[in-house]
Amino acid sequence: MVTRASIGRAAMILCLGGLASFGLPDSVEGVQDPPVLRAGAATSNITPPLGEPIVGNWDSPPATHVHDELHARCLVLDDGEAKLAIVLCDNVGISRDVLDAARSLAEEATGIPGDHILIASTHTHSATPARGADRLESAGELEGYPGFLARRIADGIARAGNNLEPATIGWGAVDVPGQVFNRRWFLKPGRTLANPFGGTDRVVMNPRRGDPDLVEPAGPTDPEVSFVSVRAADGRAIALLANYSLHYVGGVPSGHVSADYFGAFAEEIGELLGAEDQDPPFVGMLSNGTSGDINNIDFRSPGEPKEPYEKIREVAEEVAQAVHRAHQSIEFRDRVPLGAEAEELTLAARVPTAAQLAYAREVLDRPEDAEAYHPRERTYAERILRAEDGPGEVTILLQAIRIGEVGIAAIPFEVFVETGLEIKDRSPFERTFTIELANGSYGYLPTPRHHDLGGYETWLGTNRVEFQASEKIRDVILDLFGRLDSTAE
Repeated sequence: MVTRASIGRAAMILCLGGLASFGLPDSVEGVQDPPVLRAGAATSNITPPLGEPIVGNWDSPPATHVHDELHARCLVLDDGEAKLAIVLCDNVGISRDVLDAARSLAEEATGIPGDHILIASTHTHSATPARGADRLESAGELEGYPGFLARRIADGIARAGNNLEPATIGWGAVDVPGQVFNRRWFLKPGRTLANPFGGTDRVVMNPRRGDPDLVEPAGPTDPEVSFVSVRAADGRAIALLANYSLHYVGGVPSGHVSADYFGAFAEEIGELLGAEDQDPPFVGMLSNGTSGDINNIDFRSPGEPKEPYEKIREVAEEVAQAVHRAHQSIEFRDRVPLGAEAEELTLAARVPTAAQLAYAREVLDRPEDAEAYHPRERTYAERILRAEDGPGEVTILLQAIRIGEVGIAAIPFEVFVETGLEIKDRSPFERTFTIELANGSYGYLPTPRHHDLGGYETWLGTNRVEFQASEKIRDVILDLFGRLDSTAE
């Protein structure tokens, strides 16, 4: 059984193709060629029933309509000795205990070690969550939707394993810069940027579009779409896993269930690859990269109104078409090294100061119709008081996956793009990307610089862990990559 205490480091790393690097033939007497890669993919429907809350905005309306079904999209890779599973769930964020339960069920059904299973949320804002009110605590009893979700994730992994067949794999990347914008902005001096704690910030999230006081974004973007493509031995597409550092798109009517642009991409890339109506079905997958401070709004432009789902389709089509063009020139291989490493990291929780507690109580003592200093001050006052009695620390699971010359980092936060760019820059692998909200969901992960600037993503109640958390997480991820790289040399 895989539990919070028992998930540790993965130990199974393969080194394939080493003989060829010394100029020896592929096989010599007494030495067999490495096994050919096998791969399988499947989806599990994880759509909640109507009436369940849709969480992702400030209110939580009940689901009244399913625009498009939600799925856990699963890919299993097997090189003859080690197996890996990667699962992307159409969900805003899933707590670790739900994912640990899914891993335990999947390991029992398939034999894939729990620390070789990466499970992440896409962060669609049009789905029922599976996490507690406090991001640092468990979702509680795995009943109702959280229990259903854990079971369906495990079923999807098992079904992907059932579909294993000889396969080839390739990887590539392409830039799609037109849909990523940093959403945190500096404004001209003189503008007061109030926060819900009675103070002021130096930057604002999602300023008014076309505001003449905009100065510059507070950080960069990452336009790169990385992808891994898997084909059957006969050339049939099995799955394509992509990664883009863009938040959800939205434009979804209230009460609608939708996978957002992540689901639309999965459909579009399948059509572009000519993979419709296959048996087993092709599985398209788009993971959320480091997009904690990134969305697709050009704040210097006033913008134009869109019909519901129109922008989702536009983004999905542009990303899928770019990936399809790049896909035509990648090299496919039937033998690659696979590996996984994982490590737990304990972080201190942020606790409210005496001044924050006093201000929160003062806010909640006022009449609800009293003039507010900040429109969300009552919401954050309630969060501050909950944090006073919350846990003092949290232990998170960090994970790294190797697929050939691709390194994949898994971080259980909404990660700022600077962290993702630094991991890419310092990674030992030819291609690297980070999947956020993987193996848990603990809120935003600003860098120390952004904590100093303030803004929504840094507020206590939105962010719950110590200011140095991003740097500690980065260092562990790079260490895990180093282990994977050195073991396979």
